[in-house]
Amino acid sequence: MEDVIKSVHGGGGEAMEKLLSRVLSAVELRKVKDGVGLDEFEDSAVIPLEGKNLVFTTDSYTVKPLFFPGGDIGKLSIAGTINDLAVMGAKPVAISTAFIIGEGFEIEKIERIVKSINRISKENSLPVVTGDTKVIDSDIDMLINTTGIGIADRVIRNSGLREGDRIIVSGTVGDHGMAIMSKRKGIEFDTPLESDCAALWKLVEEILDLDVHAMKDPTRGGIANSLNEMADKSGKRIILHEDRIPIREEVKSASEMLGIDPFTVANEGKVLIGVAKEDAEKALQILRKNPLGKQAEIIGSVEKGKGVIMETVIGGKRHLEKPSGDPVPRVC
Repeated sequence: MEDVIKSVHGGGGEAMEKLLSRVLSAVELRKVKDGVGLDEFEDSAVIPLEGKNLVFTTDSYTVKPLFFPGGDIGKLSIAGTINDLAVMGAKPVAISTAFIIGEGFEIEKIERIVKSINRISKENSLPVVTGDTKVIDSDIDMLINTTGIGIADRVIRNSGLREGDRIIVSGTVGDHGMAIMSKRKGIEFDTPLESDCAALWKLVEEILDLDVHAMKDPTRGGIANSLNEMADKSGKRIILHEDRIPIREEVKSASEMLGIDPFTVANEGKVLIGVAKEDAEKALQILRKNPLGKQAEIIGSVEKGKGVIMETVIGGKRHLEKPSGDPVPRVC
């Protein structure tokens, strides 16, 4: 393993997992009694407290550019934290924000970013209750760290897949990462390519009464990374149908131009769901009634075995491998 940090170590794939396994071995107290902690590598920790499940997550946002089609770092930071709680089945109840700002950064831009934070906070009835600000002598513009707290009646784990489950994706894949990369490269389309950045709690909440076994928001490393995590942790095999995976033509075109597999690109407003076969169609119809889920599709199934197998549009099969890192750095 390398002796210095490289960008790939923050990409959410195998390189990051190896780094964390190495450095976190020094931490001995890794979870509270009967809870979920570092060893599980979930989107959030779980702390049992007086008969309830306190769900706790933290994240840092380094997106470049700070303002992108469909959002900005403020919207991304609040929505992303809500989503990490939502996929654990937790209703978000409070959030913190901490700003690390480079000296010389324009205050007007900070005001725009805070207005975005306020808008997403109000839309989701999620108070911003505390925070911190640091200014550093650096060429960075702004980084945001958030901590979110939620409450779950029933905790949902990304390791909970069962044989026979159906895999649902709530909409088109690759939108966020390819919107960021297209902005950086100056690629334009007749139909604007925008990030899917969105808070998902209200969408997820509608299906929690169904027999949902696992959920994951496919951020860094895209659906390839997240599906492999779900399969590996559950000890199951996922069979995907490529022709059922919704993807915008603009994302396909940008991916081909840039030589990037859209299935490995970050999403910031989609959720992968493992649900019992008997409830799959019902879940799909519920999701499609919500604007954030109107393009939801059942894209695969779960069986005995290992890994993620893609049945391609031309009738072949291939392993959908977990990427080493995110092919589009600094998208979240």
